[in-house]
Amino acid sequence: MTDQGVKTGPAVALIGPSQKFLSGISYFTLRLSNALADFSPVNTILFRNMLPKNLFPGWKRVGTGQVTYHFRQDVRHWEILDWYNPVSWLRGAAIAEKNDIIIFQWWTSSVAHMYLAISLLNWKKRPVIIEFHEIVDPLESGFFVLRVYSRLMGTLIRRMAGFYVVHSEADRQLVSSHYHIDKDRVRVIPHGLYDQYEKIDREKAKKILGIDRRNIILFFGLLRPYKGVKDLIKAFEQLPGDVLENSQLLIVGEAWEDTVSIRLAEVSPARAHISLINRYIGDDEVPTYFSAADMLVIPYTRASQSGVAHIGMSFGLPIIASDVGGLSESLRKYQGTVFVSPGETGQLTEALVRVTGALHVFEPPGELRWEKTAERWKILMHEILDK
Repeated sequence: MTDQGVKTGPAVALIGPSQKFLSGISYFTLRLSNALADFSPVNTILFRNMLPKNLFPGWKRVGTGQVTYHFRQDVRHWEILDWYNPVSWLRGAAIAEKNDIIIFQWWTSSVAHMYLAISLLNWKKRPVIIEFHEIVDPLESGFFVLRVYSRLMGTLIRRMAGFYVVHSEADRQLVSSHYHIDKDRVRVIPHGLYDQYEKIDREKAKKILGIDRRNIILFFGLLRPYKGVKDLIKAFEQLPGDVLENSQLLIVGEAWEDTVSIRLAEVSPARAHISLINRYIGDDEVPTYFSAADMLVIPYTRASQSGVAHIGMSFGLPIIASDVGGLSESLRKYQGTVFVSPGETGQLTEALVRVTGALHVFEPPGELRWEKTAERWKILMHEILDK
């Protein structure tokens, strides 16, 4: 860690997952820290152990991810918060309260007790902002005990926060109605692009993957029931013969609860044209899959946001996406988007045919650049501190 130098913005304590739990949220924590560091001293406090490891669906890969993007030298960061260690919560709170503003990244209730401890130790010393990435985690909502725990702990933490940030107007409405929060305390700041990946030559990428078909259709990310992969498989099977013959569907990502899609892919009549890569994909492999793809498909049945969409936009890919929630807003200004109704396999098949052969590279919306995200945060933080 190096000296932060002189910066005019308010000092920020940002709390979220470390790269040990490499995911879209850990990358978001990293990218937001670096973006805010353009004008503010940033102290990022990271979760070292979020819950007993074997309770994490992807526990076998915890700590094994290869990170290709790092904190700036002027961002001070501590990987110290442990699920089971109150001393680490005291250390985190001591660092946080030395700043002007504290930002919690919220995506799972498994870290709620640590946020609650830091909130109680802070107790109105510094304003707290909660940034929502998930309103209700699908896995937690499916279990009664987790649902009750999430509701109780979340309520306590939200009451101690002053403001809330979401990534779309749809999520603003949802947070306000679901948690009974005044809309004026919920601000929309768009999710920045995941543009940290290097693009490589398309033919070279296809060769690495051992694919020689012309039309490469990519689904990327964790396989969970709400991701709509089963709908994509059915839509792919319905492609006209000549289109199907020249197409390859890549389903790339670790399966969590979604065993149905795995089974459908394995018994599909189009099985020879489906590549199922059911494992965690390292950061170093991401450019290969996105560089080889002709299109990205995001057939979610529900969504707040999609980090995968923000990778796809940075690669300029045509994106076929379900017209749902915050996903619609984040992709609405991207000219490469084709929207379909969630679960409508006929529409999805038509979209796959329409996009096939487009080979057009699209420019990501300027408002999704991280410097724009940082500007909005700067406005919000000054507004809070000036009150």
